[in-house]
Amino acid sequence: MPEIHPIPRRAPRVRRPLLAGVLAGVLGLALLAQPALAAVHADGAPAGTDGISGGPNDDRTHLSYQMAPGQRLDDVYVVRNTGTTQQDVTLFATDAFNTDDGQYALLDTKIKPTAVGTWVLFNGADTAEHLSLAPGETKQVPFTVTTPANAGPGDHAGGIVISSQKGSGRILVDRRVATRLYVRVPGKLQPQLTVSSMHAVYNPTLNPFAGSTTISFTVTNNGNVALSGHLVAGADAVFGVPVGQLRKDVPEMLPGSTRSISIDVPGVPQVGYLNAHVELQPYVEKDAMNPGPLHAVSRATPIAAIPWWILVLLLLVGGYVAFRRYRRRSDAKRAAAWIEYTEAEAKRKAESGTTADDAAGATEDAGSVAAQPAGTDTTRANERA
Repeated sequence: MPEIHPIPRRAPRVRRPLLAGVLAGVLGLALLAQPALAAVHADGAPAGTDGISGGPNDDRTHLSYQMAPGQRLDDVYVVRNTGTTQQDVTLFATDAFNTDDGQYALLDTKIKPTAVGTWVLFNGADTAEHLSLAPGETKQVPFTVTTPANAGPGDHAGGIVISSQKGSGRILVDRRVATRLYVRVPGKLQPQLTVSSMHAVYNPTLNPFAGSTTISFTVTNNGNVALSGHLVAGADAVFGVPVGQLRKDVPEMLPGSTRSISIDVPGVPQVGYLNAHVELQPYVEKDAMNPGPLHAVSRATPIAAIPWWILVLLLLVGGYVAFRRYRRRSDAKRAAAWIEYTEAEAKRKAESGTTADDAAGATEDAGSVAAQPAGTDTTRANERA
């Protein structure tokens, strides 16, 4: 017997224009889409405990089934017009995908589904159901989900859409309300998220302790199970000392989807060397089928957080020290040169003074010698006289 797993999350409202144009006016459509527990018992699918499809005991916000290949399941979809005018709408199923920013999205109304959207039929045979609802009117639309015999194991995602189109010509507004649809096929489940193309850049600020690290990477769901993830991004200094960290949840990624993520980790100081890293721990929604062990994946890359303020300070200190050394050497050279000059000058003056004294003495001696003979002659002359 198939199991129906309600997932307690709010169903998104999906609105997409069929043609590019300007939205004209405000539509008065107010439709309440509500999935109901199976009301048809041919395949043994359970009904609401109060026996009313979509009643107070049916609180599902998503349609989630676990079905084997080739299995068929019956359910009921409840559509209610809560507006004040009659509304003509179309009910159909389509495929889901992840947008670039990670949102759960459905194909445009004009695009035909090729996967789980083709597994749904309304009233047993129709791919779409056209409804005309009076104000306040509610209709229950039976539908079936049949998995192909060759359906692969894992999660197959789509949605059931209520579409109301207004306008004509080039301006056509398509207002849609949708409920997510998950079909999980048992088998060899491969839950796998990978991180690749990692790149990190340090963003300095004037405050050397208030920089940030931007980490960019790509996450890919290479498995066959829809997975979300708890992400931890950060940076470590030398010896693995953490200097910044940021936690973030990665929204559910469908099998085969890829997402580019960029995270700014604040409060990273300029410490020279940084090891930027990310760690992603996958998980499934609590009501989803257990895919088995989920292993964390991590990546890291080294970057430079150049401490410019330290370099400038070191340059200033180094310049001052070099200048002081230069001045000391220059002063020492000048002092040595001056001492040498003064010693040479003193020696020169000393030598020059000695030479002058010797010359003066020699002159005096010569004068004495010259005077003596004359005196002698005079004395002798006197003696003779």
